[in-house]
Amino acid sequence: MAGRDRVVHLLRQLERAACRCPAHSNTFHQGAGAATCTVRKTDYAFEMASSNIRYGEGVSREIGMDLQNLGARNVCLMTDRNLSHLPPVKAVLESLSKNGVKYKVYDNVRVEPTDTSFKEAISFAKKDSFDVFVAVGGGSVIDTCKAANLYACHPDADFLDFVNAPIGKGKPVTGALKPLIAVPTTAGTGSETTGVAIFDYEPLKAKTGIASRAIRPTLGIVDPTHTLSMPERVTANSGFDVLCHALESYTALPYNQRSPCPPNPINRPAYQGSNPISDVWSRHALNVVAKYMKRAVRDPEDLEARSSMHLASVFAGIGFGNAGVHLCHGMSYPIAGNVKTHSAMGYNVDHPLVPHGLSVVLTSPAVFNFTAPMCPERHLDAAEILGTCSPVHTFTCSHLHLFTPSPVYLFTQCLTT
Repeated sequence: MAGRDRVVHLLRQLERAACRCPAHSNTFHQGAGAATCTVRKTDYAFEMASSNIRYGEGVSREIGMDLQNLGARNVCLMTDRNLSHLPPVKAVLESLSKNGVKYKVYDNVRVEPTDTSFKEAISFAKKDSFDVFVAVGGGSVIDTCKAANLYACHPDADFLDFVNAPIGKGKPVTGALKPLIAVPTTAGTGSETTGVAIFDYEPLKAKTGIASRAIRPTLGIVDPTHTLSMPERVTANSGFDVLCHALESYTALPYNQRSPCPPNPINRPAYQGSNPISDVWSRHALNVVAKYMKRAVRDPEDLEARSSMHLASVFAGIGFGNAGVHLCHGMSYPIAGNVKTHSAMGYNVDHPLVPHGLSVVLTSPAVFNFTAPMCPERHLDAAEILGTCSPVHTFTCSHLHLFTPSPVYLFTQCLTT
């Protein structure tokens, strides 16, 4: 019991801390002196929200028709330089041309974006009157496109206005944004489902972001054929992100233990704690990861495995997009933000890089050994799903000490070497 109390105390300290995890923590848009709920200390309700998702092999060929249906007259398509020459972007551009959609391409998105790269994309978006945005790429591309859409629709806003506190002002997004269609090409971030855009804030060498349901894509077009172009290490690191999204959201502090209770529904954060609906998505993502992740890494032509991991990314994105995650992601930001010389295998970039999924999974064995006493039944459930313990070990929580090293370590050790 002492171990559980220690973990709960730490998670509540993190919840109340001024410097919160930029991507997945509770974000309240409450100014000084804002009213607080006097009836309850903890919340009693949760909400579920997600982008519309369309999934299917070759479904990206429909995007031109979607843009026609939206009445698009001038589309901004964002991607990165590597992807601009690969089949996913070519397939989307062919669909736009076939359906007579006018567009301009911005292909200077930075992998693991910074405030500088965000501002460059924002400047491009402001120079023209785009009425729809399209992002073709991984989380970096989708997040950059979210920011470009946001600031193009709020041309008088200072860059830090919508950035999470304490680095930015954390202002609420009150104006309407243009439709954004996200076409993910990696199976990891789940950015096509969430209202989060993450970047490196270079002046402080720190990761931060923008968190608002308003920037969530209108539609995520999940075409599993796009994942066949992912190199082995990109597949592994993206899969680690899916794994940790699912594990952290499933073991997050329950929504009815989160405080404070909001005085108004508008103050209820997007990341509310684990809840019965997010649990369904998170557990299912774990089952898919356990079955298909290793296959997807080892065989780039295994369409079944890569398709399944692409869908698992969506499942986990919906799960953590409503529940939030915790320590693995919180501690990943100093790991990635302070990189100086590391060159990641499989990433064709001209700057030092620790891929997000790798920075997250590095601390996961220690994290889940630490958090296990808080909700041992959930950790044992996750361990069983991942195939690292048998049902006979789950009859009592006193058996937790048997799981050293961590079940996450046992599952990932063959992929991290």
